[in-house]
Amino acid sequence: MNILNVLRSSLLFAFLAAALAAGPSTGKAVTVKGYVLDSACAFTKGLDKPISRECAVACAKAGSPLVILSDSGTIYWPIGETTPSNGQNEKLLPFAGQKVAARGKAFQRGGSTALVIEKIESLGSQQ
Repeated sequence: MNILNVLRSSLLFAFLAAALAAGPSTGKAVTVKGYVLDSACAFTKGLDKPISRECAVACAKAGSPLVILSDSGTIYWPIGETTPSNGQNEKLLPFAGQKVAARGKAFQRGGSTALVIEKIESLGSQQ
């Protein structure tokens, strides 16, 4: 084995050991208040709240992921905690177009924020 192969093996081992030591992220417990709307409108329309429930439902049924646009402007991407994961539109569809409070674990990476929803409820008249 030449020195280059030994160096490569050592670097690979160090990288793997560091990755395993870091372990999985456990997320941060949060409660998010905001509107459930489709992701495309959240980005392309610059909305502060959904146009209508019907619009959000139609977009979700067409395959657009539903997100939660918080009062602070942060867009939370609902994700599943299982592997393999699954889409979260089914969980959010009853709340499409509504203001909600969602409790769960938030994860951040590269400027994006994801949310594993543990409980979600409509805020009804608090819109």
